[in-house]
Amino acid sequence: MTTMRSALASANRTAAWGLTLALGIALAGCGGIPSNRSMYSVHQPVVERTNYTLDVNTGGTGLAYGEQARLADWFDAMGLKYGDRVTIDDPSGSPATRSMVEAIASRHGILLGDQPAPQTAGYVTAGTARVIVTRSKASVPSCPDWSAKSDFNPTNGLSSNYGCATNTNLAAMIADPEDLVRGAEDSGVTSATTASKAISAYRTAPPTGAGNTVAESGSKGN
Repeated sequence: MTTMRSALASANRTAAWGLTLALGIALAGCGGIPSNRSMYSVHQPVVERTNYTLDVNTGGTGLAYGEQARLADWFDAMGLKYGDRVTIDDPSGSPATRSMVEAIASRHGILLGDQPAPQTAGYVTAGTARVIVTRSKASVPSCPDWSAKSDFNPTNGLSSNYGCATNTNLAAMIADPEDLVRGAEDSGVTSATTASKAISAYRTAPPTGAGNTVAESGSKGN
């Protein structure tokens, strides 16, 4: 009797192991099991920077003759816009050159910052200055992600696609992708005129509802 019970127990264990193995193989065929147990998406926006350069000739009074028009045409062709950063790599450090470049960039609403110019390929020779436009782009790699397709979720993990839609939309809509890296910086200057615009608009707007009266439109039957 003892021998029979032992044999039955062994057979049950073998069957259970076989069922577990078959279930594991079936789940593996359906996809991975969600493993992210946090409330954060594993897919976050990634910001990539690209530097575009134009070497211009300089002189004692700034840009050489004809270079202002060439630089203006290049900015137009680049579609210079908010979020782009313009810097100058000028071996002579001429304030006149900087002033001219900034005047042309300001037509697109861009001001030159105090940050140093990024390192670019090649060498800036004497008598020239390199104007650099740094453009950033935000995207979310590997989205959408449906790699974890299994309905078996023993750890109560999040879907592998969790956060893809929200973060992809954020990356597409943000005006300056650099704000995703370090946020917008306060200039420290507050304009009372600008700050009061919203309040003035609210106060001067005509009240809705036309004095609590309702206008009726349409036709009436006889």
